[in-house]
Amino acid sequence: MRYGVSLKTIRRHFDKYTPDITIISSAKAAVALSFDGTFFGRGYGLMVYRACGKNIYWQEMENENLSVIEQGLRHLIAQGWQFSSITVDGRQGTISLIKRLFPDTPIQFCLFHQKAIIRRYLTTKPKTACGKEVQILVSFLAHLGHAFFLECLADIQERYAEFLAERNEKKQFMHRKLRSALRSLRCNAPHLYTYKNYPELHIPSTTNSCDGSFAHWKNKVKIHRGLSKARRAKMIHALLAKT
Repeated sequence: MRYGVSLKTIRRHFDKYTPDITIISSAKAAVALSFDGTFFGRGYGLMVYRACGKNIYWQEMENENLSVIEQGLRHLIAQGWQFSSITVDGRQGTISLIKRLFPDTPIQFCLFHQKAIIRRYLTTKPKTACGKEVQILVSFLAHLGHAFFLECLADIQERYAEFLAERNEKKQFMHRKLRSALRSLRCNAPHLYTYKNYPELHIPSTTNSCDGSFAHWKNKVKIHRGLSKARRAKMIHALLAKT
């Protein structure tokens, strides 16, 4: 073999190895926080919290839910962390949770996740004129100001009001996915442009810092297919501690 030892010996050394996963306890000043979750196969995921370009905390999870997020945020509070802003993904209830825990902290809804939500509702090639206009509006999301975005959204809803109100013979709305897409934009609108409303805070407009790291870690893990769950977890924790 390349290193003159058997695969069994390498595994034994790896099992004895304990990665240094020391995480800084807190920053001296308030920092911009972003967090997101990802899964490495069924039933094993991680919720990762990042600030200042580093992972400041992570937690294992079987399911991504609000209780996991609340537990993580409360841990950070206990560690003395203070946040100048918090950038979140699209999980329902997350913003309400953050408002409860951090009532005075600006919240930014991830623009990438907002675009993904609209894409799921409308697909990449919407067939209706209204759907196409919504798609165009969302494609320029990062280039618009808050007030102009609201004007455009209101204009679309007004011009297509009758179309959106159409019902079938069962009295059900005929364009439910399109209505859901518009409702998502209306509900999230107050938090889509927080990063522009507070330019001095340098708020991340997306959770891409997390998403980009996820891709890097998963590529590393894929190289070592066949690892036991315990060895895979140890490898992932070691990677998290270094990024």
